[in-house]
Amino acid sequence: MSILFSPITIGGVSLKNRIVMSPMGMNACKAEDGKVTNWHKIHYASRAVGQVGLIMVEATAVTRDGRTDPDDLGIWEDGQISGLQELVTIVHEQGAKIGMQLCHGGRKSKIPGKIMAPSAIPYDESSVVPEEMTEEQIHEVILAFKESARRAKQAGFDVLELHAAHGYLLNQFLSPLSNKREDNYGGNPEKRYQFLKEIIHEIKKVWDGALFVRISATDYHPEGCSIDDYVFYGNLMKKQGVHLMDCSSGWVVPPKFPEKPGPGYQVPFAAQIKKEVQIPTAAVGMITSGFQAEEILVQGHSDLIFIGQELLRDPYWPRRAAKELNVSIEAPPSYEYIWNK
Repeated sequence: MSILFSPITIGGVSLKNRIVMSPMGMNACKAEDGKVTNWHKIHYASRAVGQVGLIMVEATAVTRDGRTDPDDLGIWEDGQISGLQELVTIVHEQGAKIGMQLCHGGRKSKIPGKIMAPSAIPYDESSVVPEEMTEEQIHEVILAFKESARRAKQAGFDVLELHAAHGYLLNQFLSPLSNKREDNYGGNPEKRYQFLKEIIHEIKKVWDGALFVRISATDYHPEGCSIDDYVFYGNLMKKQGVHLMDCSSGWVVPPKFPEKPGPGYQVPFAAQIKKEVQIPTAAVGMITSGFQAEEILVQGHSDLIFIGQELLRDPYWPRRAAKELNVSIEAPPSYEYIWNK
């Protein structure tokens, strides 16, 4: 029996297989209102029809000012809940579970107006210099994450993921490259974790479902965070009740990879976190075939496989992976006569 197509339960959420649609920025909202459009309903539902076990919706802004782009999906106000409920219903009807990734862009926000960050350091030479956040602003963003989690629960999502990777605000607090604060939110790894710690603590008051955190397991910089730092952070997350660490890498500063990334280049991060923290992990990044995904799971490197760009190319990637592995999988009822031929 294929591990990729075997069920698993994480954080009380049972998935029919280990295939997850990775959250990706879709930039598909209209009029800067952050609301679900018909495009979202088609986009995500088609991957659910394709037998993805868990659909992770794109990075979703917890505040209007925290959007990474003007056309980002949002969850900063109650008026956005009804569209999200429709999206959840459609995906559930196709037999998949659905999660939301909560995000604040911080200094990587590309919107007019005030840009905030832990410290007044731009992402690169062409970026706007952000304002250093006051403690009052920090507490406001923590509350925004909590309120967004409440809305996600009201909309019916099965999983929440905090986007603490790729140089967005939570990642900015965790990395010494972007966090030069000398108060309770910076100065050493434990203090740099304080912002994320408080967000998780507050979210837990309103959210009792599965909670994932996406990390950048290395900054690819000698003065930045390494995988060892994320083993430390991972132990703190586990203590707080995080159910899974989704292991990506880079982009808190423009990365200088030691060599050109190749297939599965981030898998060792998921493997080390899983082994040393003893927490479920997800592998992500340049995973394109069923054989490759199965081998990652067989070797015990991760518990879930997050598929990104390959699912943009092929909404029915699970069927292709099943054919590679000689596995027969359940077909959407209307496709039964042709699905496994």
